[in-house]
Formats: sequence, C-alpha cells, structure tokens
Amino acid sequence: MTAAKTGLRFLLAALFIFSGVSHFIRPEYFVPIVPPYLPAPEALVAVSGAAEIAGGIGLLIPRFTRMAAWGLVALLIAVFPANLHMAFHPEQFPQVPSAALWVRLPIQGVLIAWAWWFTRPAPHKTPLAT
Repeated sequence: MTAAKTGLRFLLAALFIFSGVSHFIRPEYFVPIVPPYLPAPEALVAVSGAAEIAGGIGLLIPRFTRMAAWGLVALLIAVFPANLHMAFHPEQFPQVPSAALWVRLPIQGVLIAWAWWFTRPAPHKTPLAT
C-alpha cells in the first residue's frame, strides 16, 4: 500500500471513529435524523455509532482492513435513507442549511467509494523474469 493510500486509510478511520463517538456524546443530534418509519431510533443511533467505531478501528488493523471497509460500505448504504429523509424534510432540521442537506447525498457516495477502495486486494508484485 502506498504512503498516500495508507494516509487516506488513517484519515477515513479517524473520521469514522470520531463520528461514531459523536453518536454517544450527542445522541440528541442523531436521533431526529432516523426516519420515522424505523423503530427504536435511540438503539439505531447506538448501533450505527458502534459500527462506525468498529469499522474505523478495523481500518487501522491491516488484517481486518478489507472486512472493515466492506462493513463501512454496507453501513453507509444502510444509513443513506436517513440522509434522504433529511434532504426531503428540511423543515425538521432548521439548524442545518437546506443546501447542506442536499450536498450530503453526493458526499455519501464519495465516502462509499473511499471505503470501497480499501476492499480491493493489494496488487501482487511479480518478480521480473531473467
């Protein structure tokens, strides 16, 4: 893995760990984001926060990087309906500018692609034939 890719792996891990910890420090911010058709918003916030922390830590451990990255891709896809809910109901989130709610949607795609990048196996170097 190149130094740049390693640095980006550490950055992504830090983002997920920070976000996951935030779920426990400020659950009152995350609970309203859970779409109303889902049950137990407090539990879902705790589970998603724990998954973010676990995924972030997993990215830091080479043996678990690929598995953690797949888990984070799945998590990002699973929470996408919450981002859609926010974008379609901006009146429920007056503290967030409406444009920011829409910008989050493509950012989610970037995060999915970023995590997916770490699901790829390292290329094998073959010795040159002599």
